[in-house]
Amino acid sequence: MHPVPPEAYIEQSPHHLLIASQGYVPALGAAEADHAVPIWFHTHPGEEGAPLPSNHDRQVDREIADLFQLRSGSGLYGTLIASPRGADYVFSGELTPETGETSSIDRLWVVGERWKLMPAFARQATLPEALFDRNVRAFGPAIQTILGDLRIGIVGAGGTGSAVAEQLVRLGVRHLLLIDNDSLSESNVTRVYGSTPGRVGQLKVEVLRDHLLAIASDLDCSIVDGMITTRSVAWALRSCDLIFGCTDDNAGRLVLSRISTYLLTPVIDVGVLLSSDQAGTLIGIDARVTTLTPGAGCLVCRNRVDLGRASAEMKSPDERQRLANEGYAPALGRVEPAVVAFTTAVAAAAVNELLDRLIGYGPPERPTETLLRLHEREISTNRAFPHDAHYCHQAQGKWGAGDEDPFLGQLWVTV
Repeated sequence: MHPVPPEAYIEQSPHHLLIASQGYVPALGAAEADHAVPIWFHTHPGEEGAPLPSNHDRQVDREIADLFQLRSGSGLYGTLIASPRGADYVFSGELTPETGETSSIDRLWVVGERWKLMPAFARQATLPEALFDRNVRAFGPAIQTILGDLRIGIVGAGGTGSAVAEQLVRLGVRHLLLIDNDSLSESNVTRVYGSTPGRVGQLKVEVLRDHLLAIASDLDCSIVDGMITTRSVAWALRSCDLIFGCTDDNAGRLVLSRISTYLLTPVIDVGVLLSSDQAGTLIGIDARVTTLTPGAGCLVCRNRVDLGRASAEMKSPDERQRLANEGYAPALGRVEPAVVAFTTAVAAAAVNELLDRLIGYGPPERPTETLLRLHEREISTNRAFPHDAHYCHQAQGKWGAGDEDPFLGQLWVTV
């Protein structure tokens, strides 16, 4: 936010504002330096105020749009008008390109300590279906509507990802993007929701999508057969409001970590580790739910990524095997133990994190990681912050950097 300095107001009254160009031109230079789109933001005050452009607002738009588009280097002019409603507010907004039609800003997605999805003022609110009566009794119709509007990506359609997906759909989420490049194996049937022996050999994303559509026929469910370490696959996540990371590869987690910073897209990353002794007795059930938001340490800063394995995973299978044989890279491909009860437990904890961020039933200073030691019946939480010189630190200027070249500021494997 770049407030207009007091000396730049030519006229200022309860009903009218007139601002000299020095009140906003410096902000356009800041937008150009930040590769951002400038948005002309003001209020229509009063509890009964309507955040819709007046004739005077339209005249101002015509007078300054060209300057905003040119001086910012973005080619876009944005407007946003807000009016108070109790402790909250309502809004309308538009984006106007140098050429082409003006388009409305139909939603705002707030991703701070709490998460809030706000529809535009002109959008008609609809009551939740009777199907969700028990949900509404728990957290009200507004949250139920938000769940139906959220666009959520799930990276990984295995035991954890499928459990997350089914819980989200039963909660009322109706826009999903599923990403996985694996096919269903015989051993997957013991924990992948929606799987049956008859579908072994088929793509996991297809199996899961069909299962979810059987639960909710109105579900908008897109699938991608691919790896998130491929640029085109990571690019598809730009359309998501929120991402659940349910992949077990370190290279994929590196990409998710960058998405949370460069696109300001919250990521809830989950993992489960089962440990056994030499006799094959289960001795450890450790799970993790890590929430990546602005101001929180990324997975690298938290030491939640094995960088050596991540580097090996980014290479071709032949190159990876050659380096492993020579001792320069860790051997990959080990099959880790997995049990449906434990993958489902961590999936539920991850979905709980989303609900708390939307509803606010947890502590005001929310932890950014939950650790589950199921074998000890223990749950603990923590907060971690970015390292000063790392890209996820605000001072590095990568928050919301968006569509940089290269995308997410990293090199991509050519497939």
